This record gives sequence, structure tokens and C-alpha cells, in this order.
Amino acid sequence: MPAGRPTLYNDSILKSARGYLTSFKEMGDVVPSIAGLACVLGVTRETCRAWGNEPEKAEFSAILDELAQRQERELLNNGLAGSFNAPITKMMLTKHGYSDAIKSDHVSTDGSMTPQVVERIIVQAKDADG
Repeated sequence: MPAGRPTLYNDSILKSARGYLTSFKEMGDVVPSIAGLACVLGVTRETCRAWGNEPEKAEFSAILDELAQRQERELLNNGLAGSFNAPITKMMLTKHGYSDAIKSDHVSTDGSMTPQVVERIIVQAKDADG
């Protein structure tokens, strides 16, 4: 038996977590978040993440996946509608793999467009005097 405090994880926690997914706005959150879920459950964010990583708590892991999907959807819809602060929405969407960076590679796959190094040889004539 592992040492430490007994886990708070039980069917009541799962029920509350599922309830948060559907009622996060009524609970005061604009978007669902692990921080919001942790507050509702009375645990830390780290505890939520740990539960989500434990194989025997696959149902909680699925709840965290759904939370991330709902968060992404809320951010996209409200960001596009202009009802969310654009810089904050943009920053939060980076956690979902979104980016506005344009990546440019200056190397072609066959090498034909790769910039070439040009060597120059400078020839100087000597003075007639020297």
C-alpha cells in the first residue's frame, strides 16, 4: 500500500467532473479549464493531471480530453465572433497547437533552390613603380 494521504478520487469526483464539463459557465468560468475543474473538485491542478495520467483512472483522463476539446471550441468560436480578447485567445490557442507563425524553409528538397556560397577572387594590378 502506498504511503501518504488516501486519494479523494471516487464516483462522486467523476460525477462532479462530468457536471463541470456541462455547467462550467454556471460555475463562473468563461471557458472550461483544469484550474476551474480543480476548484470545483477541491483538489489541485497537479492532482487532476496526476489522475489523468493513471491508467486505472481512464474515465478521468477522458474527462480531461473532453475539457480540452470544449476549451478549444469555446476559444475558436468566441475568438472568431470577436467576443473574446484576441491576444488572450491567441495565447490560449497555442496550447491546442495553433500558431500564426509563418515558417519558411530556404532549402528545397532537391537542393536546387538552396542559396549557394559564391567565392570571389580579387586581382589587383601592381604599380609600375613597384
